[in-house]
Amino acid sequence: MNYFFSEHEQMVKDSFSDYVNKRIIPLRKQLDENDEFPAEIFREMAQNDFFRVLVPEEFGGISDSQMLASIGIEELSRGDGGIGVTYAVNAIATKGILLYGSEEQKKKYLPAVADGRILTAFALTEPGAGSDSGAIKTRAVKKGNTFILDGVKQFITSGEIADIIMVIAVTEPGQGHRGHTAFIVEKGFPGFSVGKKEDKMGLRSSVTNQLIFEECEVPESNILGELNRGFYEALGVLDRSRIGIGAQAVGIAQGALEEAIQYADTREQFGHPIGKFQAIRHILADMATQVEAARLMVYQAARMSDAGEKELTKMSAMCKLFATDTAMRVSTDAVQIFGGYGYMKEYPVEKMMRDAKVTQIYEGTNQIQRNTIAARLLKSK
Repeated sequence: MNYFFSEHEQMVKDSFSDYVNKRIIPLRKQLDENDEFPAEIFREMAQNDFFRVLVPEEFGGISDSQMLASIGIEELSRGDGGIGVTYAVNAIATKGILLYGSEEQKKKYLPAVADGRILTAFALTEPGAGSDSGAIKTRAVKKGNTFILDGVKQFITSGEIADIIMVIAVTEPGQGHRGHTAFIVEKGFPGFSVGKKEDKMGLRSSVTNQLIFEECEVPESNILGELNRGFYEALGVLDRSRIGIGAQAVGIAQGALEEAIQYADTREQFGHPIGKFQAIRHILADMATQVEAARLMVYQAARMSDAGEKELTKMSAMCKLFATDTAMRVSTDAVQIFGGYGYMKEYPVEKMMRDAKVTQIYEGTNQIQRNTIAARLLKSK
């Protein structure tokens, strides 16, 4: 399929795709069973310059193109959704620094991201603040040239492996969204610790943790962007990160489609490959159509982001909503095509179905995406 990629975009896609086929797909069952972060894979990805895709040339990268990042996330997720989401989350705080960071912060952190020497995370969700992100309670109080953070963040992807984390905290209680500030918290800051590791249904090659801040000392110089503008900065980052989750979902769906096609070509019943039966052919046709539609929507959102389109919120919500619903539907259909074998861990489609489910939940549930889309539609009339 020709997506009118530039020569550079095609080169990035081919590089990621070759690595996924050779290294990740052969390991994905083991990665799922091990339930741990595959550090060796990420070292290899750094050696292959995969993280330079997230950072502009002036800081040691290749570009900060949303399109290139989406291509990389999609390909990695085709192999393993956990690796794909870890890579996608690494792009979130990186994008936050690019959008809102000072020149000093960019020079300090971005070259290390490009080299793959550090990984990043994004911490907004709390035990009592999921969809209602304005209800966060993590507090940051100024004390001299530092801020003292106290609170707990929940369900943080890459929490225990991240070297720096973009953390949203309350700096002006009672001011609602106008009283939140974003901070760059480094792993070694006093008072910061990692809590329990979550035992997840899917994406088991990624790690998800609770983060604990107990009088955590953060230098004033580590404010990201403007004081009391953190909520709006988080929204700006989420507009881009939802495109990444859409790309992850497309990758998972593509992987499930490929497995279903191969199985339909080789599994015989009633003396014929099951792909000869119209019932199976129609399922495959619908799966392929849905994957293509989702992919094109993600690519459109990525192009809009790179073009600096102001009305990105609606499109990023749409692509996240449609692509993740597609991943769930397509992976479930793949299990159906495999029949009883699809329910067994010996085959990869049950893993893909488990991986797909959470894409409908994180980065804003799909119900929240529908609210966002509707609000934008009604606001324009």
